[in-house]
Amino acid sequence: MFESPLKSNARNAWSESQEELSETEPVSPVSKGNRGKKKKKRRQQPQQQKTEKRSVSAPQLCAEESFDREDEQSEKRYTDYDEPIVRGIFQIGKKSHDVLLTSMRVTWSPIQPETPTGQSETLRRTEYVELKDVFGVKVKRRRSAGQETGGTLLGITLFHCKKKGPKLKDHAIHFNNMSVDHCEIWFKKLKEILSGFQNRPKSLKVFVNPASHKKEAYQIYRDDVAPLFQLADIKADVTITERKGHALSVLKESNLDGYDGVVVVGGDGSVAEVAHGLLLRAQMDAGRDTDSMFTPVRATLPLGLIPAGSTDVVACSVHGIRHPVTAAMHIIMGHHQEVDVCSFSCLGRLLRFGFSAMFGFGGRTLALAERHRWMPPGQRREFAVIKTLANLKPEDCELSYLPVKKVQTETLDPVKNEYLKDDMEEEESWTTTRGLFLNVSIMAIPCLCSMAPRGLAPNTRLNNGSMALIAAGNTSRAEFIKHLKRYNSVNNQFSFSFVETQTVWAVRLRPRSQSSWSDDIAEDNGEYDSKNTPIISSEGAYPWNIDGDLLEVPSELLIRLHPQLLTLFGVDIEEAEEAHIKCSCI
Repeated sequence: MFESPLKSNARNAWSESQEELSETEPVSPVSKGNRGKKKKKRRQQPQQQKTEKRSVSAPQLCAEESFDREDEQSEKRYTDYDEPIVRGIFQIGKKSHDVLLTSMRVTWSPIQPETPTGQSETLRRTEYVELKDVFGVKVKRRRSAGQETGGTLLGITLFHCKKKGPKLKDHAIHFNNMSVDHCEIWFKKLKEILSGFQNRPKSLKVFVNPASHKKEAYQIYRDDVAPLFQLADIKADVTITERKGHALSVLKESNLDGYDGVVVVGGDGSVAEVAHGLLLRAQMDAGRDTDSMFTPVRATLPLGLIPAGSTDVVACSVHGIRHPVTAAMHIIMGHHQEVDVCSFSCLGRLLRFGFSAMFGFGGRTLALAERHRWMPPGQRREFAVIKTLANLKPEDCELSYLPVKKVQTETLDPVKNEYLKDDMEEEESWTTTRGLFLNVSIMAIPCLCSMAPRGLAPNTRLNNGSMALIAAGNTSRAEFIKHLKRYNSVNNQFSFSFVETQTVWAVRLRPRSQSSWSDDIAEDNGEYDSKNTPIISSEGAYPWNIDGDLLEVPSELLIRLHPQLLTLFGVDIEEAEEAHIKCSCI
């Protein structure tokens, strides 16, 4: 009289499934070609064998002889550890197959005609798909033109994830059977099993930046991502961002309790904004005072990244490839990857959370590009790099850092969902260097892309509890350009006497004002001593490139690492394999 909620949900899914696949050719569960060949062989058999054959019905042959003999070994191979749930006959391609469903996999093998001695003509090839790789099951119907509902039932279709290197793709397997009762049983059982995967999201908050890169973000989501979410029965609440900071304001004000994750479709700037919004919302919910030095709590929801920008170094670092379908499949399959995050503070006040920062050449290049936004993106970036190199000057800084070896490992408090550590802010623990620097990079992730196949920071990983500090000291323009070109090769980009690398937990950078300098004047400046003339902004604000966003800081900036503060949908892949990615990370 009563049924379990799980079975009830499966029944509702069967009755409400309207995403059936259309077919133009009719499908029969039995191959006519095989049946004709079987009749021809019977005419060549002796009369005695014909009589014996006639005394046994065809269903009995299929059920008793064919299954019992040849499936004993295959069933032992595939079901010793897993009890069968349901079994039936489906047509896959042009052949009828014996299909077996267990709680871990779907196994099928072709049904072959037998010789008069009862032996199979050929060895049966058994195939299977693991249910952990299956993300959707749909009803398959044949409909006429203009018909939106109903139609002739053809069978069911399984959608599963296939892996080739770092790339993930969706693949469909069609199981054809025109029996409504038979397909309904299989559909319900498959739905019950798929609903048991806990990490897979059912409801997502999606932010799409329509202005990202070449304004292709919404098209990428509509054509490549949304259909996959629909196949996986994922409900998506989509917000098209209208301005910079729109996603941040939504995350701070909205109720996120009904979502299993947040997804951003855009470039590194959009990713940084949404990641900052998620972490800032977590601090607000935990009652943290962000206007003082504090220990942050982890974000409660995982973040999915659909690459649709010009750089996408965060997506490449966590997926190993710049591929929207791969990113969508990581989200659908519920692959979780913990990632270290940095906090950027000035005068004790939190400015933002992020993954990487550059000061000096990286910051000046971005600031110049932002002042020429009327130019096309690619042309604007090339112009900014060339112009900044032409006016290359060092920054006079005081650089302090806490090496990882001097910091006690942080431990996660499962009750408070935060990391606990000893106070290592003592002045004597810091290592301080003063001098002229052309560029200073602080990165918590490898920052993979085609321009840097080994990563902008190859000495760090996604969640190894450390940051890479890369300081390029003052040198000639020619030597600095050699250093930049090394990022695009397999050679060590740090094997220069003026480049120093450190594995750190915290960094404090303080610009030292010795003279005034204006970017606008410097662009038209002629001769200058690049080795002795530091760059100091006349307005007292210093440009930082933080995850591709320009941040002007009036004084000292403190960067601290927070291990595994954010969960991303993806896996830990050390090197990107797609060589044709266009990138302008530096």
